[in-house]
Amino acid sequence: MKKFLSLMLALVMVASLCTGCGAKKADTYEIALVTDVGNIDDKSFNQGAWEGVKEYAEKNKKTYNYYRPSEDSTEARVETIKQAIDKGAKVVVCPGYLFEDAIYEVQDQYADVQFLLLDGEPHTADYSVYKTADNTHNILYKEEQAGYLAGYAAVKEGYRSLGFLGGMAVPAVIRYGYGFVQGANDAAKELGVEGDVSIKYWYCGGFAPSDDIKTKMSGWYTAGTEVVFSCGGGIYLSCTAAAEAAGAKVIGVDVDQSAESATIITSAMKELANSVVLALTDLYANGGKWPADLGGKTSVLGAVEGCVGLPTATWSMKNFTVDEYKTLFEKVKNGEISISNSTDAAPAVAITVDYQE
Repeated sequence: MKKFLSLMLALVMVASLCTGCGAKKADTYEIALVTDVGNIDDKSFNQGAWEGVKEYAEKNKKTYNYYRPSEDSTEARVETIKQAIDKGAKVVVCPGYLFEDAIYEVQDQYADVQFLLLDGEPHTADYSVYKTADNTHNILYKEEQAGYLAGYAAVKEGYRSLGFLGGMAVPAVIRYGYGFVQGANDAAKELGVEGDVSIKYWYCGGFAPSDDIKTKMSGWYTAGTEVVFSCGGGIYLSCTAAAEAAGAKVIGVDVDQSAESATIITSAMKELANSVVLALTDLYANGGKWPADLGGKTSVLGAVEGCVGLPTATWSMKNFTVDEYKTLFEKVKNGEISISNSTDAAPAVAITVDYQE
């Protein structure tokens, strides 16, 4: 009996050891994207950044994953960044200005982790202190160039009564809007129709769709506005709903939004995916650390880097052709066309702009 019990005990011990030997290690992911609060299919910043992470990681055989905060708060974003790091992240990509104070908080706590902040710069919650640590690189964009291209295209396509719907009046949105005004103005001057082109201009104060925004846009369309540049997260949903009802048009923003509605004639894009790929390429070329010219610094990317533009793959405009657009883009890229990036005052133009409260 003792021999039998000893044998059974030995078998149990061997089985336990084998079970331990066969256990799979917890999954870890080297490159992490933390979304602002939305998901990776938001047709905006999260999706664009995710596509860049995915492209680089798959091409270079890096593990990657995304993490979504439980709520729209700095605390939730910080907690999610920490969760990504706990899951093995050596590089954390954060899309949007909502991460500015979160990155400020975590960059010194995790000095061995490399942070990439898109469309923002780290600062305290009260904006009193700005600091970018050596393990953080920020990317800003020349939104004025993308806005310019969209405004120019709209007028060249034949639209004369335009609208600009901005979210919050933050610098990036203002640059989009003022660039749009400058582009429409230059196209109008070239065509000699300055007196015929007008723009209604309004910031709605947020980035979420609402009935109030839809009502405002419906009023614009009813009054004769032909196309509205909708600039700010989910507010395009309110704008396209109004446009669909009115048989009017919309210009999208940040990414190619043409698949979202037949009303969208083009989109003023930040090439988020391309900018992420460029940054990660530089990072890993330096052994997984930001090189001296990027770590602790901010890059401002535009036409020269191929990080702003209009989407040519889904081109739907008839009068303003892709070839004409490419010619215009090259002029912006080489500096032949000068576009102001000032957010302090509205640009001086010959067309009529109705700035509404």
